[in-house]
Amino acid sequence: MRMSLSQFEDLLALVAPHITKETVTRDPIPAAARLSMTLRYLAIGDAMNSMSYQYLVGTTTVSNVIAETCAALWNCLAKKVLPFPLSKEEWLNIERDFKDRWNFDHCIGAIDGKHVAIQCPHNAGSLYYNYKNYHSIVLLGICDANYMFTFVDIGAYGRRSDGGIFRDSIVGQKFYNKEMGLPEPKRLIVDGDPMPYVLVGDEAFQLTDFLLRPYPGKGGLTHEKNIYNYRLSRARRTIENTFGILVSQWRILKKPIDATIKNTMQIVQAIISIHNWLRKQDLDKNEYISADMIDCDEPNGFIPGTWRKEMDSSHALRDLGNCGTNNSSRAAMNIRNKFCNYFNGEGAIPWQYLRQQ
Repeated sequence: MRMSLSQFEDLLALVAPHITKETVTRDPIPAAARLSMTLRYLAIGDAMNSMSYQYLVGTTTVSNVIAETCAALWNCLAKKVLPFPLSKEEWLNIERDFKDRWNFDHCIGAIDGKHVAIQCPHNAGSLYYNYKNYHSIVLLGICDANYMFTFVDIGAYGRRSDGGIFRDSIVGQKFYNKEMGLPEPKRLIVDGDPMPYVLVGDEAFQLTDFLLRPYPGKGGLTHEKNIYNYRLSRARRTIENTFGILVSQWRILKKPIDATIKNTMQIVQAIISIHNWLRKQDLDKNEYISADMIDCDEPNGFIPGTWRKEMDSSHALRDLGNCGTNNSSRAAMNIRNKFCNYFNGEGAIPWQYLRQQ
């Protein structure tokens, strides 16, 4: 994980008032040491016994410091880097970035979900034991075109049926209930019908009037549907890369997390908040994320990011199954068809046909 000294000092200034301790009997651990200890644990994945020797404090103290600092990082940064609700102007800024960077009009985010693998919790029974035969909590994330999370939902039981995870999440309910404050539908073409602003997801998600997924099947699709699937996949890879960056930069996620459920949630919250905080400062510098770390999908071809080489079956973030049912309304299918027509007509880009040959 790359963090400059100035970034560390800026982050310390934000969280120091919340992690500084005052004791009567002995000198407290300084805020800088508390933050350094936590960042080392998250970025390197050191065992707490090892950190106990390094910082010359007890293992229990290390555990308490990390838990308290992770909670402080989330409380201090969340409102700055994950604001809610978004204004219509902020939604339109996200849409403009997807259009400019990924050639997908009316896209307001890419969505995906992961099981966060954990060690077996004490006295949890089978609540967190999922159908893939390991224990987990669920992380749902929506990102913008610049690999920053805009919404996250953390902590659903791993044993839950994936089909209802998104619909039953807080952010899912707000989308289904039309409570996200999205801009009004707008025409993609001058003489066309007004089209809604949409999320893009993979086959795991249900097709709705606010979430587009690919056409199912590979061998039997028409050329036009293949073009649509390619354009959607190109925009959707932003969330794949965002999760890939987390695993690559925060090595605590390279293996199942050994912590209580509460502490695991705080660890994930802290990582996401620091990721967004660093990413906001990194847009023009490439300090936190190097250029070769993320996928390059340009007219000249696709070059996979280096994060893909680090993903294996042992890391903590693992794919969900289906996050929605396969039942889609006629209105939703009609919306997808209109996007398909647009990408094969007025919204076509010349090199999309080369990529399908």
